[in-house]
Amino acid sequence: MVKVWLMDNDKEDDQRLEHHLEPVQMLDLDYLDSHGIKYWQVDADNYKQEGLLDKIRKERGYSYEDFITVSPEKLPNYEEKIKSFFEEHLHTDEEIRFVLDGSGYFDFRDRDERWVRIAVEKNDLIVLPAGIYHRFTLDTKNYIQVMRLFVGEPVWKAHFRPADDLPCRDTYLQSLTTM
Repeated sequence: MVKVWLMDNDKEDDQRLEHHLEPVQMLDLDYLDSHGIKYWQVDADNYKQEGLLDKIRKERGYSYEDFITVSPEKLPNYEEKIKSFFEEHLHTDEEIRFVLDGSGYFDFRDRDERWVRIAVEKNDLIVLPAGIYHRFTLDTKNYIQVMRLFVGEPVWKAHFRPADDLPCRDTYLQSLTTM
């Protein structure tokens, strides 16, 4: 089950550490939902038989999938890639990740520009809306395997901050006023 907290981003420590504030300030799934982030728990070992992933795919129009393993042994140019994943950016489409094995962190900027950390692990399916500033890193286990889902053809382009001139950013900010 996903865990969410306000993050201490001032530390110069390893990005793979938890980075809790003192005192710890945990958040709940409603907090994610209030920022347009969707979450489901899906059985990674039996998702084909279970049917929940197929239902979500049909409802949300996810028609493309691929798989990636992020670890020093499996990802070419690992150090370069992991640094680019951790640069603050947004996408013009949703970012959909289903964790099949391992664990890591998605960080996003909340409506008050604070960093929020989402710890994901096996069985977590998370959807970050288009236009939300975010980043990704592994945790200290240095391993995650995910299914990446897309509506139509995949769009891989990350728009690094500042990207406030993109229509998806304005649409995202407008959506926060109705949540």
